[in-house]
Amino acid sequence: MQKKQLARAALAVFAAAALLAVGYVAGTHRPASGGAGAVAAASTSGDKVDPKTGRKVLYWHDPMVPAQHFDKPGKSPFMDMQLEPVYADEGGSSTGVSIDPGLQQNLGIRYATVRRQETSEGFDAVGTTQFDESRADVVQSRVTGYIDHLYASAPMQRIAKGAPIASLFVPDWLAPQEEYLALRRSGMDTGLLEASRARMRALSIPDGVIAALDRTGKAQTHVVLSSPETGVVSELNVRDGAMVTPGQTLAKIAGLSKLWLVVEIPEALALTVQPGMTVDARFSGDPSQHFKGQIREILPGISTTSRTLQARLELDNSALKLTPGMLMRVRVAGQKAVPRLLVPSEAVITTGKRSVVIVKNGDGRLQPVSVTVGNDVGNETAVLSGLNDGETVVASGQFLIDSEASLKSVLPRLETRAASGATGVTPATVSAPASAPAATQTYETTGKVEKVTAGDITFSHQPVPALGWGAMTMAFNKPSPDAFPDVKAGETVHFVFRQTDDGYQLTKVEPVGGAK
Repeated sequence: MQKKQLARAALAVFAAAALLAVGYVAGTHRPASGGAGAVAAASTSGDKVDPKTGRKVLYWHDPMVPAQHFDKPGKSPFMDMQLEPVYADEGGSSTGVSIDPGLQQNLGIRYATVRRQETSEGFDAVGTTQFDESRADVVQSRVTGYIDHLYASAPMQRIAKGAPIASLFVPDWLAPQEEYLALRRSGMDTGLLEASRARMRALSIPDGVIAALDRTGKAQTHVVLSSPETGVVSELNVRDGAMVTPGQTLAKIAGLSKLWLVVEIPEALALTVQPGMTVDARFSGDPSQHFKGQIREILPGISTTSRTLQARLELDNSALKLTPGMLMRVRVAGQKAVPRLLVPSEAVITTGKRSVVIVKNGDGRLQPVSVTVGNDVGNETAVLSGLNDGETVVASGQFLIDSEASLKSVLPRLETRAASGATGVTPATVSAPASAPAATQTYETTGKVEKVTAGDITFSHQPVPALGWGAMTMAFNKPSPDAFPDVKAGETVHFVFRQTDDGYQLTKVEPVGGAK
């Protein structure tokens, strides 16, 4: 009796197992919209599909070299790791990446609209004031004589127009003047007196001295040389008692009513500068003082030290506010205004090799766009190509996103953190891209020690999800040459590291058995 009951129980168990097996097979072979059926349909249509997830793939790439795209999965040619897929529904380079509005507010993201405005092709430069050499006057002696008294004491002395410079004693003037007085006293006719006056003029006796001779009847042997212009004595070549000869320059007077402004033009802009361009100059010590002029001439030659081209113009200094040698901030305006696309200068991310602007698409996603930029116009930058009028760009809070990898790794990770309750995110905590996390943050994983040197340890380690790394082999810096002396090649260890300016640095290495 007991044997019959045991047989019936065994038969019931067997029947139940058979029914479960039939149900499992039927369930696994039931057609479905996803899974293998979707993979087969996608393969038939030519789309790339991840065989593990069944999701549409835009391309595969190495996160360490995001600019290189691959059409199929495989091992990265750059590092010892597998290529990772970029899914279409995650927002690849063609669709951008969306950020939670709350996170945008926490990051302080501001937007600006690309606008077209007529601006002149101007630029900023520096210049210095100099004496106007075209207006310099010289004081010379026309006769042989001696400096009886020197009024100007030293070079660079200010002097007014008509002020005396030197008193000159001319002995050769005495004889012709006495002869003229004798002819006049003897009552000679007008012809002889006029001939005597002509002789005195030929000896460079000034008309004023001849007129005084007729008026006073006394010969004069001294003449005072005066300044022809208000300015400074830029050169003084004689001293008291010195003998002078005809044609000798006694002094040089540089006027101050007009000054030259010599503008240093960067070599890159040398071909854009032409005579006639308007210049607005401001004194560095007092920016409220403006002086305007037009470029008169372009001096030939590029300076070998500063790599600049010099342009010269004339400034009106009738108020005598300027003096030679002053440093001026110069704005050179273009000859005509042309329409240009403008964006805030802070919206442009310059990486050294390219310029990038983060554009907000119509569906709210963010996408990096390479642009060609022109000159700055105040606080804005002209964009020559890459953008269209009316587009929306990120003006602040773009936290130095300069690559497609940053958009596909940093922003989704931040969005995930925000969704999981990390509402305390601030711009300071995400100011660097995923490849440059905060120096105080640490990461950990497990790996096999491949090589140990004085400067680093090489591991074949497991994935690091916090950084988006897959399994790979790479070297990590040691904090000091004598750090971790017990670590040997071939061991399996648990290690902790952080990022520094010199790369990834180890903070702890311990056997797997000691890992927490």
